[in-house]
Amino acid sequence: MANLTVAVVGSPDYAKNLGKKSTASDMTFFDIKREDTTVTFVEPTKYPERLSTLFHAAAMADAAFVVVDEIGPILGEIIVMLDCAAVRKGWILLRNYITPDQVAPFLKGSALEKYEFVQEDLVALRELFLGEAGRIDAHEPEGSSCGSVPIDHHFDVKGVGTVILGRVADGHIRKHDRMKVMPGDKEAEIRSIQKHDDDYDWAVKGERVGLALKGITAEELDRGMVLTNDRTMVVRTTISCKVDIVKYWPSPVVQGAVLHVGHWMQFMPARVEDVSVGSDWRRPTLTLQLQKGLAFKPGSRAVLAQLEGGKLRVVGTILLE
Repeated sequence: MANLTVAVVGSPDYAKNLGKKSTASDMTFFDIKREDTTVTFVEPTKYPERLSTLFHAAAMADAAFVVVDEIGPILGEIIVMLDCAAVRKGWILLRNYITPDQVAPFLKGSALEKYEFVQEDLVALRELFLGEAGRIDAHEPEGSSCGSVPIDHHFDVKGVGTVILGRVADGHIRKHDRMKVMPGDKEAEIRSIQKHDDDYDWAVKGERVGLALKGITAEELDRGMVLTNDRTMVVRTTISCKVDIVKYWPSPVVQGAVLHVGHWMQFMPARVEDVSVGSDWRRPTLTLQLQKGLAFKPGSRAVLAQLEGGKLRVVGTILLE
C-alpha cells in the first residue's frame, strides 16, 4: 500500500475539504484512498497556539500543502519550520488575490522555493495527491525487519488491547516483531498491523499504521516514544551538537536558555549548559541537558525551538551525534 503523508498548513480546517476525517486531537487526520493507494493529510489543529503541533505535522510529512490566506508572521514561521524539518516537496495555494510575486521573497532560499503553485480545484488536488502517492514504491520488503515507529497516539481498544498509531519513520516492520520501547527498558510484541483499516503482515517507511501490541499497556506509553528493533538507535539525556541558526533569528543562543528539541514525535525542553562560538554566532556548538531521554539514530537532524521567542519560535536545526 503506497501512502503519502501531507501536512496541510496555513488555513485552519482546510484539510476537511480534501479527505475523510479520522483521528483528531491537537492534530487532525484526514484520508483518501483508491485501491492500494492512500493519502494521509495531517493538520496542526492547535497551531499557532502550540508550536509543537506544527512541528509534529511537519516531522511526519512526506510533503506539505501550504494555503496562503494572508502574508504575515504565521506564514513566516510555517515557512521556517517546513524548511528546518526538511520537507522538500510541496504545493502552495494562494488565495485572497495574493500573487506568486508577493510571496516569492519569503520563500527565497528555503525548501519552499521549489514548491509548485496550484489552483483551488478540489477534484484536481485530490488527483494530484493520489498521483504522487501512486509513484511511491511500497512493495513487501525482503529480509529481516529493522525499523522504527514513533508513537503519535496510544489507547486501549476493547477486545484488542493496547493500540498505537504512528508512521514508520525508518526501515520496515513485520507482524510478531519484538520491539524496544525507547526511551526506557520496556519491550512489546506487534500482534497485528493495520494500514487504513486493512490488515497486513508488514509495513514500510512512510506508511501510517495502527499496531496492536502485546506486553505493554497504553498507560506505559506516551507520544514521542519510539518502537524500534534498530540496534543503531540510542537514547541521550545530554547532547553536544552543532547548530545551524536560521537567518531570521535575532540573537545568539546563551547559556541557561531553555529551548525545545524536536525529533520525530519527540518535542522536549532542554537547558543550554554550554555554548561554544567561533567566528559565526549562527553556527555554535551547544551542550544541552534534556528533560528526559531523546531517542534517535546518530547522524539525524532535529529542530531547535524557543517557545518564548516572539513572533518566530523556530531557532534552527541541530545534528544529533
